[in-house]
Amino acid sequence: MSVRRAGPADLADLARLHAAAFSPGWSAAEIAALDALALVEDGVGLVLVRTVAGEAEILTIGVQPQARGSGAGRRLLSAALAAARTEGAEAVFLEVAEDNAPARRLYAAAGFGEVGRRRGYYPRPGSTPTDALVLRRTLNTPP
Repeated sequence: MSVRRAGPADLADLARLHAAAFSPGWSAAEIAALDALALVEDGVGLVLVRTVAGEAEILTIGVQPQARGSGAGRRLLSAALAAARTEGAEAVFLEVAEDNAPARRLYAAAGFGEVGRRRGYYPRPGSTPTDALVLRRTLNTPP
Protein backbone atom coordinates (compact mmCIF):
# COMPACT_ATOMS: atom_id res chain seq x y z
CA MET A 1 0.00 0.00 0.00
CA SER A 2 1.14 3.53 -0.64
CA VAL A 3 0.06 6.98 0.45
CA ARG A 4 -0.73 9.49 -2.27
CA ARG A 5 -1.86 13.09 -2.50
CA ALA A 6 -5.62 13.35 -2.89
CA GLY A 7 -7.34 15.91 -5.09
CA PRO A 8 -10.83 17.37 -5.55
CA ALA A 9 -12.00 14.20 -7.33
CA ASP A 10 -11.26 12.25 -4.13
CA LEU A 11 -13.48 14.30 -1.80
CA ALA A 12 -16.34 11.76 -1.69
CA ASP A 13 -13.87 8.95 -0.91
CA LEU A 14 -12.19 11.07 1.77
CA ALA A 15 -15.59 11.69 3.38
CA ARG A 16 -16.37 7.94 3.33
CA LEU A 17 -13.01 7.13 4.90
CA HIS A 18 -13.50 9.79 7.58
CA ALA A 19 -17.01 8.52 8.37
CA ALA A 20 -15.68 4.96 8.72
CA ALA A 21 -13.02 6.14 11.17
CA PHE A 22 -15.01 8.73 13.16
CA SER A 23 -18.53 9.45 14.32
CA PRO A 24 -19.70 11.84 13.17
CA GLY A 25 -17.67 11.88 9.99
CA TRP A 26 -16.96 14.99 7.96
CA SER A 27 -18.75 15.58 4.67
CA ALA A 28 -16.94 16.17 1.39
CA ALA A 29 -17.90 19.86 1.62
CA GLU A 30 -16.51 20.13 5.16
CA ILE A 31 -13.24 18.52 4.09
CA ALA A 32 -12.96 20.82 1.07
CA ALA A 33 -13.61 23.89 3.25
CA LEU A 34 -10.59 23.03 5.43
CA ASP A 35 -8.28 23.93 2.53
CA ALA A 36 -5.79 21.34 3.74
CA LEU A 37 -3.42 18.95 2.04
CA ALA A 38 -5.15 15.58 1.88
CA LEU A 39 -3.15 12.38 1.76
CA VAL A 40 -4.84 9.03 1.33
CA GLU A 41 -4.07 5.34 1.35
CA ASP A 42 -6.85 4.22 -0.95
CA GLY A 43 -9.62 2.33 0.81
CA VAL A 44 -7.68 2.38 4.09
CA GLY A 45 -7.22 5.84 5.60
CA LEU A 46 -6.59 9.54 5.26
CA VAL A 47 -4.72 12.41 6.84
CA LEU A 48 -5.38 16.14 6.45
CA VAL A 49 -2.57 18.56 7.25
CA ARG A 50 -2.37 22.33 6.98
CA THR A 51 0.87 24.34 7.10
CA VAL A 52 1.01 28.07 7.90
CA ALA A 53 3.89 30.31 9.01
CA GLY A 54 6.33 27.51 9.81
CA GLU A 55 3.85 25.37 11.76
CA ALA A 56 1.71 22.48 10.61
CA GLU A 57 -1.41 21.02 12.13
CA ILE A 58 -2.70 17.53 11.50
CA LEU A 59 -6.43 18.17 11.39
CA THR A 60 -7.40 14.52 11.24
CA ILE A 61 -5.86 11.15 10.65
CA GLY A 62 -8.10 8.13 10.41
CA VAL A 63 -7.86 4.48 9.46
CA GLN A 64 -10.82 2.23 8.75
CA PRO A 65 -11.48 -0.12 11.68
CA GLN A 66 -10.62 -3.31 9.75
CA ALA A 67 -7.22 -1.85 8.75
CA ARG A 68 -6.16 -0.70 12.22
CA GLY A 69 -2.95 -2.30 13.40
CA SER A 70 -1.74 -2.76 9.80
CA GLY A 71 0.78 0.11 9.86
CA ALA A 72 -1.50 2.40 7.82
CA GLY A 73 -1.62 5.02 10.56
CA ARG A 74 2.18 5.07 10.74
CA ARG A 75 2.45 5.42 6.95
CA LEU A 76 -0.10 8.25 6.87
CA LEU A 77 1.58 10.06 9.76
CA SER A 78 4.99 9.71 8.16
CA ALA A 79 3.67 11.10 4.86
CA ALA A 80 2.04 14.03 6.69
CA LEU A 81 5.29 14.86 8.50
CA ALA A 82 7.24 14.72 5.25
CA ALA A 83 4.70 16.98 3.53
CA ALA A 84 4.78 19.47 6.41
CA ARG A 85 8.57 19.53 6.29
CA THR A 86 8.47 20.13 2.51
CA GLU A 87 6.06 23.03 3.08
CA GLY A 88 8.54 24.62 5.49
CA ALA A 89 7.03 23.63 8.82
CA GLU A 90 9.41 23.43 11.75
CA ALA A 91 6.85 21.95 14.13
CA VAL A 92 3.65 19.91 13.86
CA PHE A 93 0.69 19.98 16.23
CA LEU A 94 -2.29 17.67 16.61
CA GLU A 95 -4.99 16.79 19.10
CA VAL A 96 -5.84 13.30 20.30
CA ALA A 97 -8.49 12.00 22.67
CA GLU A 98 -6.94 11.11 26.01
CA ASP A 99 -8.72 7.73 25.92
CA ASN A 100 -7.35 6.80 22.46
CA ALA A 101 -4.43 4.65 23.61
CA PRO A 102 -3.45 3.25 20.17
CA ALA A 103 -3.22 6.74 18.64
CA ARG A 104 -1.30 8.04 21.64
CA ARG A 105 1.24 5.21 21.25
CA LEU A 106 1.60 6.01 17.54
CA TYR A 107 2.22 9.71 18.24
CA ALA A 108 4.65 9.02 21.09
CA ALA A 109 6.65 6.66 18.86
CA ALA A 110 6.77 9.43 16.23
CA GLY A 111 8.26 11.88 18.72
CA PHE A 112 5.19 13.90 19.73
CA GLY A 113 4.93 15.26 23.26
CA GLU A 114 2.04 16.78 25.19
CA VAL A 115 1.99 20.58 25.29
CA GLY A 116 -1.61 21.26 26.30
CA ARG A 117 -5.04 19.90 27.17
CA ARG A 118 -8.61 20.80 26.21
CA ARG A 119 -10.86 19.59 29.02
CA GLY A 120 -14.00 17.70 28.00
CA TYR A 121 -13.36 18.34 24.31
CA TYR A 122 -14.52 15.01 22.85
CA PRO A 123 -18.13 14.04 23.60
CA ARG A 124 -18.79 10.44 24.54
CA PRO A 125 -22.47 9.48 24.11
CA GLY A 126 -23.82 8.14 27.40
CA SER A 127 -20.57 8.97 29.17
CA THR A 128 -18.41 11.83 30.39
CA PRO A 129 -16.59 13.75 27.63
CA THR A 130 -12.87 13.06 27.42
CA ASP A 131 -10.03 15.55 27.22
CA ALA A 132 -8.11 16.35 24.05
CA LEU A 133 -4.36 16.27 24.46
CA VAL A 134 -2.52 18.83 22.35
CA LEU A 135 0.69 17.27 21.04
CA ARG A 136 3.70 18.81 19.31
CA ARG A 137 6.68 17.50 17.42
CA THR A 138 9.67 19.44 16.16
CA LEU A 139 10.55 18.49 12.59
CA ASN A 140 14.27 19.17 12.67
CA THR A 141 14.97 16.18 14.92
CA PRO A 142 14.21 12.50 14.20
CA PRO A 143 11.67 10.70 16.41
